Amino acid sequence: MTLAAYTPRSLPESLNGLFQLALDLRWTWHHGTDELWRALDSDIWDTTRNAWLVLNSVSGERLEELAADPDFQQRYREQIHAHQAFTEADTWYSTDCPGDLGEGVAYFCMEYGLSESLPLYSGGLGVLAGDFLKASSDLGAPVMAVGLLYQQGYFRQAISTDGEQLEFYPYNDPTMLPVSPLRDADDQWVRVIVPFPGRHVRLRAWKAQVGRCELLLLDSNDPRNEPGDRGITSELYTGDPEKRLQQEMVLGIGGWRLLEQLGKSPSLCHLNEGHCALALIERAFSWQDDHESDFQTARTATRATNLFTTHTSVASGFDHFSRSLLRLYLTPWLEGRDLNVDQLLALGSQPSNADNQSTDLKLNMALLALNMCGRFNGVSRIHQKVTQTIFQPFFPRWPAEDIPADYVTNGIHTPSWDSPESDAIWTRACGKDRWRRPLQSTCPMTNIADEELWEMRRLERARLITYLRRRLASQHCEQNPGNNHEAACGLLLDHETLTLGFARRFTEYKRPDLLLKDQERLLKLLASRDRPIQIVLAGKAHPYDLPGKDIIRRWKAFSRRPDVEGKVVFIEDYDLGVANQLIQGVDVWLNCPRHPWEACGTSGMKVLVNGGLNLSQYDGWWAEAWNPDVGWAIRPGATFDELSGSNNHDHDLSDMEQLFDLLENEVIPGFYDVDSEGIPRNWVGRMRASMDQLTAAYSANRMVREYVEQFYLPMAEMGSRRSSETARELIGEYGEISRHWSRLRFNSFNTSEDSGSQTFTVEVYLDGIDEQRIAVELVAEDSEHGPRTITAMQMKHPLGGSPHTYLYECTVPPRPEGHYTPRLRVRDERLNLPLENPAILWLR
Repeated sequence: MTLAAYTPRSLPESLNGLFQLALDLRWTWHHGTDELWRALDSDIWDTTRNAWLVLNSVSGERLEELAADPDFQQRYREQIHAHQAFTEADTWYSTDCPGDLGEGVAYFCMEYGLSESLPLYSGGLGVLAGDFLKASSDLGAPVMAVGLLYQQGYFRQAISTDGEQLEFYPYNDPTMLPVSPLRDADDQWVRVIVPFPGRHVRLRAWKAQVGRCELLLLDSNDPRNEPGDRGITSELYTGDPEKRLQQEMVLGIGGWRLLEQLGKSPSLCHLNEGHCALALIERAFSWQDDHESDFQTARTATRATNLFTTHTSVASGFDHFSRSLLRLYLTPWLEGRDLNVDQLLALGSQPSNADNQSTDLKLNMALLALNMCGRFNGVSRIHQKVTQTIFQPFFPRWPAEDIPADYVTNGIHTPSWDSPESDAIWTRACGKDRWRRPLQSTCPMTNIADEELWEMRRLERARLITYLRRRLASQHCEQNPGNNHEAACGLLLDHETLTLGFARRFTEYKRPDLLLKDQERLLKLLASRDRPIQIVLAGKAHPYDLPGKDIIRRWKAFSRRPDVEGKVVFIEDYDLGVANQLIQGVDVWLNCPRHPWEACGTSGMKVLVNGGLNLSQYDGWWAEAWNPDVGWAIRPGATFDELSGSNNHDHDLSDMEQLFDLLENEVIPGFYDVDSEGIPRNWVGRMRASMDQLTAAYSANRMVREYVEQFYLPMAEMGSRRSSETARELIGEYGEISRHWSRLRFNSFNTSEDSGSQTFTVEVYLDGIDEQRIAVELVAEDSEHGPRTITAMQMKHPLGGSPHTYLYECTVPPRPEGHYTPRLRVRDERLNLPLENPAILWLR
């Protein structure tokens, strides 16, 4: 494909601004330009929601007509002015923290879910990254994102007449995607080189404009590459470890080199999952070259401004690569560096195995990211505990509670998910620019009457039913499946019936089959004449997930039963477009993963703005958000400790029972309990409480501000103090501490009681280490005698008769003998501990 293929078509001079509007993905959430694209070609726009494709498909004759149409010209000029006003307007960041992040944040992720017209995503991780970028644009946060432009992306789905999932991989023609070739100052298409075994791989660079933010994308489909290398970026989440490593090299190494080539020097680097960990090594190499230093100094200097966010709930979910594969692929990149493959393995292996030379040792990409970062976080309060548990083995002798994992609960970009009906109500309640400024935890709707909220829901549900009928007609009517043609085409779906939605990846731990575990009970609910329900399902199983595919097959078989057909429908090829329609129209969103495997789960957040209610497992975000006024929880109050040690299937039966009990006794009666005006007042009360209390709190607006205020700004401040001199000083100082550490010891440990308290003293031998660098603490674990406590012990005086020995003391509430234990650890405000130095010594 030549560069000429990307030359924009000729437009009438009075419409040239359409290029700028079409290439700014702001139209995915700001719908002011919708009528422009619909006027150009309503069929293509309504089918693809791709403004760039519309602009490149419309005939020249039609463009000339519109150029002479005063009504269109008026709408066009309004949108040009609105776009200019948007780009020039003050933002939260420019007002509250102007320039505090220097040249901004480089954000790396394997996938981005911005729009169904740019299929670079598979699920929640990508949608979160897309929403993060959109909210960063709204708030003016200086984020530049880096990803891959896949030729095929994630698979497209169809379901056979036997209920089997079929996978298709259509080609994404980049000329028809809303991206443009990234050009340098000389107007040349930017290309990046990454060394591979025996050759160099050339990467083409693209740009997707996301409001005020840029998403920079790399693809390997350069004609000068070998055929196999051209396919490196062919598909998302390949099952081949070799190709996965190639992709992560392209993203990490190529991504950082792209930023350098463009003259960008981000102040921070934020990894969204460990796939991108090699970017941090390349960043350290770059710093090393600029400062003529060694790798360890560069690592120490840069890690303070590296942030690692993990969404993984089980350790097996991290990418691992064998030593042989690493030696083959990374040796050319590491050639001439003071870091070899074995040393890289040591950075990404458990401490006990770091010196292991066995051939089966593997590089854990999440651990590599951890060891290159100054901070890391999970994505909900429960997931913080999960993350501490997962990473505890990498901090020898540290309790899980002390692993320094923070958390930021995910949020969704609300303007991308609200319906036209809810947008109108929110605008009245909170103002037109409500998502572009900090919102309080609530946005009261006291001026919105019950009747208006209920009418909003009725209109949203009716629009969903219309959409479902259109989708089902394209799926089924030509095949004439099942027993009832009308049911297969969605004609039995009802505008006034309680509509439940379940849509996400179909895999065992998400338990999409929980309702199917008691089909007779489900059949009774579906057969009710006076209080009917209808269920809308959508989702994909990974091509290699056979149990997930089987769940789809079972749901399809159930939906085709004569007594069910038309009341349970499965929408094929779940994507952002399908998700948007479902979350706007369903009354209740179902989510029932096994505890505690739902890292956060953002799908249920998307219904909040539209007045939908959640019936969800008490896990992830819902464990923080739920109260009886806003929705329903399965196993409310469940704790991480209670459930983390359980067998995966221990709670399936009881959770299924609770799910049916809630549906039968609360959800369905509540929906149909209407007053003389036909309005379910209690149901609307729950809608109002959910919208008021949760929408702003679980928005990406809150999430981005939390990252800026609690992570980016303090990390930038910490990084400003990590000069090359400071980094070298830290390395020297902690090298000396490491040499002494094995000789540190406790000499005696004594206690005395007085007036309802205990005083502990301990003699500590520090072998010449400056006592200012050592913290001595007294630890008591949680028990019937009190919560877990960590009390700092104060140095009373050196022991004159024993060099390098000190007496420490503290007074604490009394507990039985053996409950308090002293420990030694490093103390240094210049470091994030124990992440940057996990040295620790316990008395026992």
